[in-house]
Amino acid sequence: MAGWTADRIPDQHGRTAVVTGANSGLGLVTADELARHGARVVLAVRDTAAGEEAARRIGGDVEVRELDLASLDSVRSFAAKLAADHPVIDLLVNNAGLVLLGPRRTSADGFELHIGTNMLGHFALTGLLLDRLAAAREPRVVGLSSITHKNAHLDFDDLMSERDYRAASAYGRSKLATTVFGIELDRRLRAAGSPVVSVLAHPGLTRTNLTPRAWEHRGRIGRLIARGGLLVTQPVERGALPQLRAATDPGVRGGQFFGPSGFFETRGRVTEARLSQEASDPAVGERLWTAAEELTGVGYL
Repeated sequence: MAGWTADRIPDQHGRTAVVTGANSGLGLVTADELARHGARVVLAVRDTAAGEEAARRIGGDVEVRELDLASLDSVRSFAAKLAADHPVIDLLVNNAGLVLLGPRRTSADGFELHIGTNMLGHFALTGLLLDRLAAAREPRVVGLSSITHKNAHLDFDDLMSERDYRAASAYGRSKLATTVFGIELDRRLRAAGSPVVSVLAHPGLTRTNLTPRAWEHRGRIGRLIARGGLLVTQPVERGALPQLRAATDPGVRGGQFFGPSGFFETRGRVTEARLSQEASDPAVGERLWTAAEELTGVGYL
């Protein structure tokens, strides 16, 4: 059985999709497939020159807009301009992310860079666009998780990893936070009677430019480690399938989580994946939500 493929994406004509981090990797494949099936796609990217190059590769009905998720000012500016031009947004794919294995770094707002970019930036963006999403016929928000969330734990006394910083752990916590956010968002959407659906996906181990960048602080040794790591990954076209299914499959329900089915969810055909116990804990979701509202200044639901 071949499983779910991009050929099963239904017609997307008349739909507007926003994909963060759409100039490379999983985001580029996702944007490309959505455009190929007829959607108008907004490439929300930090590097607009790379975004324009991606738009040329994709073709179709695409536009490029600047968005730096590590800056709340940038998030607010992007959301305000987008909302003014697009009164209805059908799909928001919170794809962008980073993994940096060097020293601790902070965002423009002073957040630890992993959680600031991967989770808090998307939390603010989703809240600021929620009215435009709710105006759509079948609106959906897709969050990009990671299998690393299963071994992570949120320390609410040190959410910014200021004590005993370890980059790999900080990345895992940011992806756990992203996952908790996606599940809690769906809980709140359902309680509010909103038409918006929140769904999650993860790519397993997939060949993107994040792996080389993660090790760039180690110079030549880092490049060798990165090349070795790429040998165990699956192609980006396959790695993007879980989030494409989450974004487009008409049968998807709010709160579902998709990922690869083979070898500890690292590769293979798309299936419904397993959440960690902490990711699905409503008490953790409520606590993280409160913290995110306070940190970003964006309150909703």
